[in-house]
Amino acid sequence: MRLKRLRRRAGGVEDHRGESPGLGGGGLGGLSGMGLPVGGGLGVVVVLIIIVALQYCGSGGLGIPTGGLDDLGGASSAASGQTGPDPDAKLVEFMDAVFDDVQITWEEDIFKPSGMEYKDTSLVLFTDRVMSGCGAASSAMGPFYCPADQKVYLDLGFFKVLEQQFGVAGDFAEAYVIAHEIGHHIQTLLGTNAAVQRKARAEPDLANELSVRLELQADCFAGVWGASVYARGAIDPGDIEEGLNAAAAVGDDRIQQKTQGRIDPETFTHGTSAQRVKWFRTGFDTGQPSACDTFNQDI
Repeated sequence: MRLKRLRRRAGGVEDHRGESPGLGGGGLGGLSGMGLPVGGGLGVVVVLIIIVALQYCGSGGLGIPTGGLDDLGGASSAASGQTGPDPDAKLVEFMDAVFDDVQITWEEDIFKPSGMEYKDTSLVLFTDRVMSGCGAASSAMGPFYCPADQKVYLDLGFFKVLEQQFGVAGDFAEAYVIAHEIGHHIQTLLGTNAAVQRKARAEPDLANELSVRLELQADCFAGVWGASVYARGAIDPGDIEEGLNAAAAVGDDRIQQKTQGRIDPETFTHGTSAQRVKWFRTGFDTGQPSACDTFNQDI
């Protein structure tokens, strides 16, 4: 991507890498009444509870079971106590630039012309674990959006996992991750997240299907942003292919085949590789959010 052609503005990134995730620390807020244990290491049960809670809030991580980032030999970024230059400084700057451009695109090019008010989100960078408005979260969850505090959370070590375990690399693949998570913020602003929650509570048997449709719409919204930067000459040859490769890599079918050796469609929550590519491509080809109505179309 051509960083200098991305639109910038002040704010957007909260860098809490290396900080303790204690309750109320770092300005990340409390547990939102979830009643989860505080302090010490995050137990498996706690993490599973949070994953379920985030899923039904529509917070939408990419669906990659990354395991502990520490398994990659220090993949997490800016560990506590680190001194000297930040080894991830360029990546942080890139994340900041992409985050700015995605938000400006939605606010200036889409919301304002439609007479709607856009509310900013923030990107919270953390190391290993964090306290979000949705409760305690581990980097093993991958990037996620929390509707309760309307923020995106990311441990930069995720990108090493994406490359080393799933063969996904490239700056536009990284940008796709950010654009997808901001897509969930758009769903919150439009009331889609809340509608999905109500529907899932009323009809629990539809919860997985609703989750898939929510995730595919976020992929489509990422494609809408991709169309914007393409039109402005901010991407290089091969960038869109990087985004499509990333979308394909995080399909439920591909992840299940890789991690458990079998595919169970009944447990899909994010969509197949083909579906994720299809909807990213739909957003990119049309450049129109109206084309991303995954709830009233065949997916």
